[in-house]
Amino acid sequence: MRPAESRPKEKRPVTVRLAVWSARHPWRALAGWLAFVVLCLGVGLAMGTHKATGEDYRVGEAGRAETLAAEARLDREPVEQVLIAARSGPLTRAAAEPAVRDVTARMRKLPEVARVAPPVRSADGSSLRVAVIMKGAEADADDHVAPLAAQTAAVQRSHPELRVAETGSPSVSVGVDTQRGDDLALSEAITLPVTLLTLLAVFGSALMVAVPLLLALSSIAAAIGLSMVVSHLQPDAGVGTNIILLIGMAVGVDYTLFYLKREREERARAGGRLGPEALVELAAATSGRAIVVSGLAVIVSTATLYLATDVVFSSLATSTVIVVLAAVLSSLTALPALLVKIAQRADRRAARRAQRTGRRPEPRERPDGPGRLWRALLRPASEHPAGTLCVSVLLMLALAAPALGMQLRVLNKDSHSREIPALQTYDRLTTAFPELRVQHQIVVRAPAAEAAEVASALRKLSERAQSDPLYAKGVTPLVKTSRDRRTTTMELSTPHKVSSPEAVASLDRLRTDHLPDTVGAVPGAEFAVSGDVAHDTDYLAHQDAKLPLVVGALLLLTFLMTTLVFRSVVIGLIGVALNLLSAAAAFGLVVIFFQHGLASTLFGFDTAATSAIGSRVPLFLFVILFGLSMDYQIFVVSRIREAALRGVPTREAVLDGVGASAKVVTSAAVVMVTVFASFMFLHLAEMKQIGFSLAVAVLLDAFVIRVVILPSALTLLGRASWWPSRTMRRAQSAVPVP
Repeated sequence: MRPAESRPKEKRPVTVRLAVWSARHPWRALAGWLAFVVLCLGVGLAMGTHKATGEDYRVGEAGRAETLAAEARLDREPVEQVLIAARSGPLTRAAAEPAVRDVTARMRKLPEVARVAPPVRSADGSSLRVAVIMKGAEADADDHVAPLAAQTAAVQRSHPELRVAETGSPSVSVGVDTQRGDDLALSEAITLPVTLLTLLAVFGSALMVAVPLLLALSSIAAAIGLSMVVSHLQPDAGVGTNIILLIGMAVGVDYTLFYLKREREERARAGGRLGPEALVELAAATSGRAIVVSGLAVIVSTATLYLATDVVFSSLATSTVIVVLAAVLSSLTALPALLVKIAQRADRRAARRAQRTGRRPEPRERPDGPGRLWRALLRPASEHPAGTLCVSVLLMLALAAPALGMQLRVLNKDSHSREIPALQTYDRLTTAFPELRVQHQIVVRAPAAEAAEVASALRKLSERAQSDPLYAKGVTPLVKTSRDRRTTTMELSTPHKVSSPEAVASLDRLRTDHLPDTVGAVPGAEFAVSGDVAHDTDYLAHQDAKLPLVVGALLLLTFLMTTLVFRSVVIGLIGVALNLLSAAAAFGLVVIFFQHGLASTLFGFDTAATSAIGSRVPLFLFVILFGLSMDYQIFVVSRIREAALRGVPTREAVLDGVGASAKVVTSAAVVMVTVFASFMFLHLAEMKQIGFSLAVAVLLDAFVIRVVILPSALTLLGRASWWPSRTMRRAQSAVPVP
């Protein structure tokens, strides 16, 4: 055997080298991380956020119709409706006319306004509406609607005997954004105190509690700045900040807990014989690697959302990737530096105490064992693995069964919170003027020579609609023709809510019956239908078409990553199966609570937010849950594999690995559940559903999958769990087969 001094020095992984450098130069590492966060925020604020435009949301036939209209400069104009009504009794002409003149005069003076339409009285005479058409594109109107709202408020003050209010897509969008900002502040107010208490229970030290929180918050700050920069390459759909806060707090605290746990174990094992730098190096060699692999798993799984070719999913994926990268980087640089400085401070205090008392300081930590509680929880999996596995899997399948009846819909004005003033006005407006609920925009492009034929065909279409109960009666369709006479648009009204079956049926009949029979007969005519109902319908069809590709890529990548990390095909297959089980159970519970209304009964949620599942919720949850489940999978199985590589029989290695990771997995799960559950108190229906689903999925994953099902499966499989790893086969060769 070669002497130790002649052996080649083993090259340490980059995660270890990075952690060692940070541990040896803690102030430089902390200053570097702080500079990075400030730089990200500074550059991001300087560049601003590039928001997605209407073009980014175009899909299917509705998107094609919008493109045809835009090319002919016949885009839908941004319109705000000012609703004037009496506070009690009928609206008299004498009371209404001064208010109408006031609204019209004020609005016409605004540079944001293109024109003001004449007032229209409702069929029952209770209300008047004044349409205010804004300049510019509909997608940009949100930024310019404030002056209109201010003038409407001024009219209301001048006519207190009337009810004067404004609504429209721009003001509704502003109201939703304002509510989202208030919701995020509420979420932070709930999350931070509970997270503090949880970490305090785990570490018993206020100083150690501050470490995960500081790193998580700084990672979130860096990610928000970076997301602003990246938005100029991948536009932000308005959900980026929500997701950064949701995922950033969860994984930021998660990764820090994994690292702190291992550093404490190594400190306890060393018994005071190793310095802080050496302890950090040992922790980096194990937990540092697990953090990187876990972060990479979340990133790879989330990146499959790009395959959906949807601006919202792409925005969700980008935000998640950025914040996970920031959390991983902070765990590998700033965290080792902080641990060293904290340990040095504690050592100096212990040394001064020893000088005063004359006693040698004892090790501050003792090696953790599974503990009585966790041994009791693991006993069924170790002593009766087959029965435990069958019962627990059947329980999860029972929870998942309701997911088979999941109903999806695009959440829109019908499902937003009615606490938004613009939506309250929208409800009163559409009650008085039901023809404003849905407008199908028909776009026809044909040779200019066929313009007269197109006009005749559209008149026939309007006549057919008047005799069809699915469409509004007595409403003259708005028709526009481009200057070159090649493109014509017509708006056809439906007096039903956007999400109603009648509105969907009216679109289907228009596309498959009325249009082909009228406009379809014009030689060379190309036609398409857009509008809220068309966009929602086409979006669901687009998502359904992309679903197999995204899910297939996710399953394949998850399997490959797990197999490569643990050198085991069996572990890879188990990981995919358990992630599927966890996600399916979460879907089943979200159907029970939201679609079947249990959330309304228990928590008093608005029934508009619980009548169906948001169309984006299942796919986003499926991808994110796979990524987050990999956190626990990698951390727990890594501990089991370490024990097995030391020659510990697989059955015992399972108990040691799960027991050693039990406390930190539980703590991380509590923090994650707190963060996710706080989103149930938000107003946005999709965020409620996402928060609930993630919270229950993490609970099931931490306390059922990792404590019951995974140990049972690995105990049953024994050595076969590691097939075909040669390294593990050699390590287990000396272990007698039970």
